[in-house]
Amino acid sequence: MVFPAKYSSLNALELSDEARQILTRIIRVSFPHASFPDGPYERMSEKIIEASAESSWFRMALAQGLMTLDTLSDEHFLDLPDDRALAVLKRIADLEFFAFIRRTVVLNLYDDPEVQQALGYEGESFSKGGYLHRGFNDLRWLPEPRIEESAEPVPDLGPLPYTVQAYAPAATTAPVQNILGDSGIVQEGSTR
Repeated sequence: MVFPAKYSSLNALELSDEARQILTRIIRVSFPHASFPDGPYERMSEKIIEASAESSWFRMALAQGLMTLDTLSDEHFLDLPDDRALAVLKRIADLEFFAFIRRTVVLNLYDDPEVQQALGYEGESFSKGGYLHRGFNDLRWLPEPRIEESAEPVPDLGPLPYTVQAYAPAATTAPVQNILGDSGIVQEGSTR
């Protein structure tokens, strides 16, 4: 059974343009990437709104969370600088409202084709013949490896601060004989 929200405006699925802007700002501040255009963040807002449509609880939590976000600071959330907006979001990080947003964005943001292009991901490799002859060792973001061996001596750390046990037991230890006390042969139909 679905109970109506205390305020009838929370039962409406459509969010105002300002609420959508706040949601987009929450996502951008939570997942900051300077190279990402606005499109992926706006699409994530739409994805969250669509996901909230499946549950009255999430729809109400989203609407109430967006309505009360401005009460956590002296300024409007959209006007806050990024560092202060992040501080506000840290205050609500444990709320179900924010967990719903974070969960939805984590599962969907990096699947966006525009995000993948911004990150340099070329997509799956199978249809293109794999990566072996197409960028397998194309790691431009890593420094060039050192080819020659270092002339620096390896420091001696000295003896270990504890004793190391021998690998095998001492020769005076007798081997364990038939621990189960049976012949060791499994007969057909036996459930040993």
